[in-house]
Amino acid sequence: MDAIGDDARIGASKERKIETRRTQRTRRKGWLNAHSHFHFLLRVLRVLRVSIFSPLLLAVLPPAFAQDAILAAQQDETPARSWSTFGDVWLGYDHLSGLPNNRPDFSRFRGRARAGVLWNLASEWELVGSVRVADGSDANRDNRRNNDNERSDGIGLDQLLLRWRPGENTSVALGKMPLAIDLSPMVWDQDLRPAGVAVDHSLPVGELNRLQFGAGLFAGQNLYGDESRIGALQLAWRWHEGAPLRASALLTYLDFSDLDELSLQGLGRTNTVSRGRFVNDYRLVDLQLVGHYEAGRWPIELRLDRVRNVGADAARDGARASLTVGSRLQPKGWEFGYANQRIQRDAVVAAFNSDEWWFHSATHGQLASIGYGLDATWNLKLSGFHEQRDGLARHTDRIRLDLAARW
Repeated sequence: MDAIGDDARIGASKERKIETRRTQRTRRKGWLNAHSHFHFLLRVLRVLRVSIFSPLLLAVLPPAFAQDAILAAQQDETPARSWSTFGDVWLGYDHLSGLPNNRPDFSRFRGRARAGVLWNLASEWELVGSVRVADGSDANRDNRRNNDNERSDGIGLDQLLLRWRPGENTSVALGKMPLAIDLSPMVWDQDLRPAGVAVDHSLPVGELNRLQFGAGLFAGQNLYGDESRIGALQLAWRWHEGAPLRASALLTYLDFSDLDELSLQGLGRTNTVSRGRFVNDYRLVDLQLVGHYEAGRWPIELRLDRVRNVGADAARDGARASLTVGSRLQPKGWEFGYANQRIQRDAVVAAFNSDEWWFHSATHGQLASIGYGLDATWNLKLSGFHEQRDGLARHTDRIRLDLAARW
């Protein structure tokens, strides 16, 4: 009896243990299901935004589950970075020979750094600001006779602008900024920073084509108290944009006014000036045709530019052709370039086109260059210019070596 009783007790004990395990298994299964539902709920919250559905969750779900779900989902949403930095550095060596008026050959070193911040104020608004620092082996008093568009030494504001993007294809900018239209060096120096308002709007045409409108009103803000005003309109057709083979046609109208201070400060340069005043108006009509082909690591770009100053009766035309093969902006990438241009005396405003060329108008010349990308940030470029000013028998030669970086 004792053995049977012991067996009975052992059997009852085993049954209780089995029942206990079943109960624990059931509870664990229920907890796991609840846990799975909880994580499913988190995934849903991340998609549907907690801020919208949290009141509903608090009303429907048990308080602990609802509160934990909302807090966990909110913690998973890391706020997007609202600002970013940008900048560039340029270090250059310059050697000139064959200058007019028997001026001796000379060499110089120049450098410039620009750094700034872009701040996304809201989904449609951004604020951009940057400063510029420059230093050179020459003095600022030499910038006039060296036909420079920027001071060799100095520190100042580079950009300060507010940009509004009311739609995917529209932007409006107000402030001090790079000129917001696409121009070649024959017409405009990309390092200049006028101040004003610019509007850009695009109309997609099919998948890869785009019709682009640009307009702006600017104060030139060139050197020495410049008081000039610039009105700009541009119509561009972008064909197969982003495709390996693509092309563009750009028609631009530029109206320059209030130029007297430039001429009084000696920035009339090779334009026609009489008694300290520009003789002609400057209303430029510019047509550019651009073709681009991506041949692996060897992109090829051909650009043709034709400009006429309809504000002048004579010496009013300019033309430029350039070819670039490769890109020094690619790491370990080679770049070869060639340009040929002819600018009559009053075809462009000589105070605003590129100062890489020694003469700004009344000239013709050629440029050959070779560049190399040291890495994704730094690149080298060696350029040779061979120019001749109208009315002079001698050519002026220029050698430039540029080390540049951007980020």
